[in-house]
Amino acid sequence: MFRKVKVFISEVKVELQKASWPWEPKEKGVKKYKELIDSTLLVFIAMLLLSGFIGLWDFLMLQLSGYLTWLAGK
Repeated sequence: MFRKVKVFISEVKVELQKASWPWEPKEKGVKKYKELIDSTLLVFIAMLLLSGFIGLWDFLMLQLSGYLTWLAGK
């Protein structure tokens, strides 16, 4: 049982060394996380734009359905 866990952990370490991390290990301070911060900002802006687009369409469809039901009730 412990042997399998040890093999698993060693395989995980090998795979993590192959990974591309979103920061530069040689940099110091905030510059180290520049790519991470830029990516986070991009995702946040895209999320705001998408939520605004969906909110606008939701509002328009609500107005349209209200108008159509008002016409049907006349």
